[in-house]
Amino acid sequence: MSSNFSSFHALHHTGHLFLLPNAWDARSAALFEQQQFPAVATSSAAVATSLGYADGEGMPFDDYFFVIRRILSTVKIPLSVDLEMGYGNTPQAISDHILQLWEAGVAGINIEDSLIENGTRVLGDAAAFADTLAFIRSSLAAKQARLFINVRCDTYLLNVAGKQAATQQRLALYEAAGADGVFLPCITDPADIAAAVANTRLPVNVMCVPGLPDFSRLQELGVKRVSMGPFLFNNVYDRIGALATNIQTSQSFAPVFP
Repeated sequence: MSSNFSSFHALHHTGHLFLLPNAWDARSAALFEQQQFPAVATSSAAVATSLGYADGEGMPFDDYFFVIRRILSTVKIPLSVDLEMGYGNTPQAISDHILQLWEAGVAGINIEDSLIENGTRVLGDAAAFADTLAFIRSSLAAKQARLFINVRCDTYLLNVAGKQAATQQRLALYEAAGADGVFLPCITDPADIAAAVANTRLPVNVMCVPGLPDFSRLQELGVKRVSMGPFLFNNVYDRIGALATNIQTSQSFAPVFP
């Protein structure tokens, strides 16, 4: 388990952009391994959708953990798990899930600083979230456990006012609390990306979204990791839908065998 953490951690500190694919089941993870990706992560949205659940912790943790264990049993490369808000209402409950993942062999997690309130996603209190991070880090240390904690900061995803300043404040708190990396979904403007990189020592992770600069530009800006999110999954299932329509239209299976 420690070697998985070490190799996964090292991928964030090379001279190259770390491209991390997001799987939704054991088969997709195995395909990424076959394509020589050095690690794989889950997309909680993709896993939830594949199981018929809504994103935002609509998927029971036990169902998610079954998929995680199947991926771990199928691939040898490090696995990071998108843990959403932690699947718990207290720091202890969240830490218990994280330790369960560590014991299974997971190398890292994503955990986000926003919350779902009355069906709407909102930013959580930054100081309280930092306290939770510190509790998680202490709980891991007590077990001599190492996991790469990648904090998803949702200032850009939620398009809050004063995004740069709000992001800078939050990153400072999360870095001090023991985060290993920071994830800024929906950030696309090069000036915003450069500001985020300049204001933290943590490796910055961005995600596949429309308008994101290409990989060479992201590397120039100092980004260390870029992930696919649920968008490859969405593309694959859009194609399945189109193929099914073509079968109905042609009244044959010819579209399956182009």
